[in-house]
Amino acid sequence: MFTSQLNAQQREKAIASLTSEEFDILIIGGGVNGVGAALDAVSRGLKVALVEAHDYAAGTSSRSSKLIHGGLRYLEQYDFKLVREALHERELMVSTQCPHLVKPVSFLYPLTEKVKERTYVGAGLALYDALRGFKRAMPWHKHLSQKQINEIAPSLRHDIVTGAIKYFDAQVDDARHTMSVARTAARHGAIIATRVAAESLIREGKRVVGVNARDLETDKKIAIKAGATIMCAGIWSDELHEKFELTAGYGVTMSKGVHIVLPGSAIKSDAGIILKTAVSVLFLIPWGDKWIVGTTDTPYEGDRAEPYASREDVQYILDQANRVLEPKLKVEEIIGVYAGLRPLVANKKSSTTTKLSREHTVDRPVPGFVSIAGGKYTTYRVMGKDAVDRAVIDLRRITQDSVTEKLPLVGADGYFALEQQKERIAQESGLDVETVTHLLNRYGSLISEILEIIAEDPKLSAPLDSNLPYIKAEIVYAASHEGARTVDDVISRRTRLAFEAEGHGVHLADEVGALISPVLGWSAKERRDSIAAYEDLVGREIAALDELLEANS
Repeated sequence: MFTSQLNAQQREKAIASLTSEEFDILIIGGGVNGVGAALDAVSRGLKVALVEAHDYAAGTSSRSSKLIHGGLRYLEQYDFKLVREALHERELMVSTQCPHLVKPVSFLYPLTEKVKERTYVGAGLALYDALRGFKRAMPWHKHLSQKQINEIAPSLRHDIVTGAIKYFDAQVDDARHTMSVARTAARHGAIIATRVAAESLIREGKRVVGVNARDLETDKKIAIKAGATIMCAGIWSDELHEKFELTAGYGVTMSKGVHIVLPGSAIKSDAGIILKTAVSVLFLIPWGDKWIVGTTDTPYEGDRAEPYASREDVQYILDQANRVLEPKLKVEEIIGVYAGLRPLVANKKSSTTTKLSREHTVDRPVPGFVSIAGGKYTTYRVMGKDAVDRAVIDLRRITQDSVTEKLPLVGADGYFALEQQKERIAQESGLDVETVTHLLNRYGSLISEILEIIAEDPKLSAPLDSNLPYIKAEIVYAASHEGARTVDDVISRRTRLAFEAEGHGVHLADEVGALISPVLGWSAKERRDSIAAYEDLVGREIAALDELLEANS
């Protein structure tokens, strides 16, 4: 009856439904919290709609550290509840909910003192492991000697690193995961549309009964009626509260998190590395044949749409990493920089962001309207549940409880079996095993839909770029099944060519545009405009990066 396929036809039908139907729950925002709330609500049997002004994960949800973790540093803040909750969610994702997307990754915690530090850190990691409970998808932490460290991570300085403790967390392509949650919500009946902006609230007395929105692709106005509205706007929460003339029960303080991207040759290590800093922690995270190093945690009041790193941000990351690395990371090795903004809940705008809790807050400023902010990417499912729990009060009827704890995302069903059949899949499809492995780790059991595209047009099995794992069928699939509407959507979020490819993938923009144009029914002008828009975006990013690198050289 329902489908997870997000494409131009689906969007057209969604716009028609938004115009003509009434919903139990309307959600504003297509980041991970918004799509998580949509999935929670629709899986309770509620009639659900979601609108997003841009693309899924266009903001914070595509600019994280790409880790699914408990938050080791929160133990020092005695935030045991948050850590335990996050670790529980991590176990669910790795084992049942989306094992094709969330993968275990090992980290080394380097030690510079042989007894006291090892005892202290070891006790912390023992507690970290214990808080997982009895269901453990990943191994227990392990103490390593200096000799073992030299074998695992030759880049760690032999003169100061006396040993290390190895532990496990998990990583994810955050944008793909967010989009997959959206597809799962659609699979269960949610009406979802991107490029639809909420402009004002529809009220009956003091009660909110819907939203006046605008289709940004056609400029058409849409009045969407709903029993309850949930706003998951993240860093835009304060602005929308003001726009909607609502007095919120919380304020959002933005914290900037900056990451630099380095080639695999920059750091010689078979595991990630975590370093404690004076104010937070720094992660050196393996990402395919690249390294992601970050993050910062500083107050931010600039442009929310395109946050950029400062010279101080980059220098801080290099300085902290170089405390333990030999040879040291160099400015000229940096191939990319990205910045994301955390929406932290604060009572005082002047609060130091490193001290602000990563707990989330749910607010109901008026009947029929709920907003949520704060939290961690890892706990998005819990946040969605809490928001819906609060919103259903306004439906004035008995509703079902949340079932998302035991609900796998699209692609998870049958993934482990397919992993063991990848040689046969390769043989039958004509693809090599490496490509099949790549596809399974991106699409899980939905690999069958990719193979159908290849069967219809075998030329689409060819690599998009000989230096990258992506094939052309994936680009077509992004528009035909994953809701991509622009070249930027494909390069920046459906794939990660924006920081994995040389020059942010600009040289691939023409081909990406050519592949998705027939799927989206573009005219020649629409195709050129989408390519040009991505080139302009990258031009601004490269100019900012060049300025940074020049200033730090």
